[in-house]
Amino acid sequence: MRFRPEQHLRRQNDFRAVREEGRRVDCGAFTVWYRPRPPQDTDPLPAAVSPAKIACSRVGVVASTASVGGAVQRTRAKRRLRTLFRHHQQLVPLDCDVLLVARQAVNRWDYRELEQKFIEACRKITPLKTP
Repeated sequence: MRFRPEQHLRRQNDFRAVREEGRRVDCGAFTVWYRPRPPQDTDPLPAAVSPAKIACSRVGVVASTASVGGAVQRTRAKRRLRTLFRHHQQLVPLDCDVLLVARQAVNRWDYRELEQKFIEACRKITPLKTP
């Protein structure tokens, strides 16, 4: 599946909200932070925004120099985590913000191991959204 622009966490406030108000799942080589987005009943939607663009999960990827390494390692780590999300985004509940924080092991693990850990983390996220 394609990774659409509206699926990116872009603002620092969004990243901060996921970390401060969300929950965390440790996956070994990376950490998954997640938070359901509050409903935006008070904000009127612009005419150009379609409901399909709003009802989707969003993701942000963080790979710091201290935890992952130099630029090449950080870029590779972020690319691998974005690919995980892109391939399994249907497992993440709609209207949920997800933050993937890379650790040094993310580049050493086999992609299949990362995939299994992400799928397990998504199973833990799902009960949060069900009322």
